[in-house]
Amino acid sequence: MLTAYLTLDPAFRVAPVRRRTFGTFVEHLGRCVYTGVYEPGHPTADEDGFRRDVLDLVRELGVTTARYPGGNFVSGYRWEDGVGPRERRPRRLDLAWHSTETNEFGLDEFIAWTRKAGVEPMMAVNLGTRGIAEALDLLEYCTVEQGTHLSDLRVANGAKEPHGIRMWCLGNEMDGPWQIGHKTAHEYGRLAAETARAMRMVDPALELVACGSSGSSMETFGAWEAAVLEETYDLVDFISCHAYYEEHDGDLGSFLASAVDMDHFIDSVVATADAVGARLKSKKKIDISFDEWNVWYLSRFQGAEPPRDWPVAPRLLEDHYHLADAVAFGGLLISLLRHSDRVTSACLAQLVNVIAPIMTEPGGGAWRQTTFHPFAQASRHAAGHVLRTEPVSPSYVTERYGEVATLDAVATHDEETGATTLFAVNRSVDQPLTLTTSLRGLGPVRLAEATTLSGPDPYVRNTADAPGTVVPRPNSDVRLADGTLEITLPPVSWNVIRLDRP
Repeated sequence: MLTAYLTLDPAFRVAPVRRRTFGTFVEHLGRCVYTGVYEPGHPTADEDGFRRDVLDLVRELGVTTARYPGGNFVSGYRWEDGVGPRERRPRRLDLAWHSTETNEFGLDEFIAWTRKAGVEPMMAVNLGTRGIAEALDLLEYCTVEQGTHLSDLRVANGAKEPHGIRMWCLGNEMDGPWQIGHKTAHEYGRLAAETARAMRMVDPALELVACGSSGSSMETFGAWEAAVLEETYDLVDFISCHAYYEEHDGDLGSFLASAVDMDHFIDSVVATADAVGARLKSKKKIDISFDEWNVWYLSRFQGAEPPRDWPVAPRLLEDHYHLADAVAFGGLLISLLRHSDRVTSACLAQLVNVIAPIMTEPGGGAWRQTTFHPFAQASRHAAGHVLRTEPVSPSYVTERYGEVATLDAVATHDEETGATTLFAVNRSVDQPLTLTTSLRGLGPVRLAEATTLSGPDPYVRNTADAPGTVVPRPNSDVRLADGTLEITLPPVSWNVIRLDRP
């Protein structure tokens, strides 16, 4: 039996739990929008065409922000196409995903949807095929109350109140050769700086995100961040990170340790940003918006022939997740929480159908993928402050990351309510792990709940016909006495242990 130890003490804090950590991503890609969040004529559709069954699941998932409209899609998007009477909206070729965009769902519909879902909108501007003037037009349409051409146009389109968008992404993945309007770091940095400066002339309080690298494997990683921040440091609040993970060649051990790579990615970007700040003699700290992250079997998509007939909302990137995916996914959530001092916003990419926790069928039902559950539990129970946890854990050797700890864990503590939650992953592919945790620093506590997401087959999935196959279940192998908690974590498992005041 493997054994690990850790101590929880509310005096040792990382940072407050950032509610924006639990953001998501709605892109015009595949069926995320059409037959995902929006399907007029569906049995559950409301008066705006939004699927009520999806809205219910979104609320259960607990997402707090939604990034829109892309993603790669934004670099060719004309936002004006998606406002005004639907019968007048043009159909366009979407070069990013080789599809036809009907523009039936656009900016105003997105804002209406976020209000019904209870999430904060986060908007991206097109810095691929467009620039400063178009970003200012979009900002005017969204944020000016009335009395200008574009604010009055919004009112005429039925949105009397401004859209209230505070957080804006200055383009998307502009380092990627696949991106429409791909630029060098210097080209992008200058454009982002000029756009940010102009947008702040309209509203100095905007929160702006500069594009970081689209992945830590990019050849320009590090140098890109440094060059972009040299131009934008005093004008932006965030630098973005994007990362996706998958199991390669049956290497489950490495896959379950994907958070090791995310940790290194975050630490590297923080070090680069702080080095630029030091060089500029600035006391300001740049935060990270990890606005794309997930498990994504990208290797299945790369090299595939694009649709030849420019379809509307084709089935693209519809990964069906299994138990091991959910456990690796939980590890990524732990990494984001562990870095809450600098990762203050994040977006799970994406929300519905496209590499998503929620799946739907046109005209049919909606159901939860395995990855739904770690996200929903973390969003619901992470509160107060993230505690610094330093587990003493056995290790194992992986092909991709070398020697890694078998246990990955993070905890949060809410001083006001007394609630403490421990999130833990057992990365072992075949051995249970006994975790002993000292709780004496918390004072008197009682066990509120202990759940585990696990099973004998790491590759079992939820399906539309069997959506409850992989769900968190009570863990009865837990003991709490004399300020010490002991629990057995099955192999390949995501675990949530909740404590509160007696």
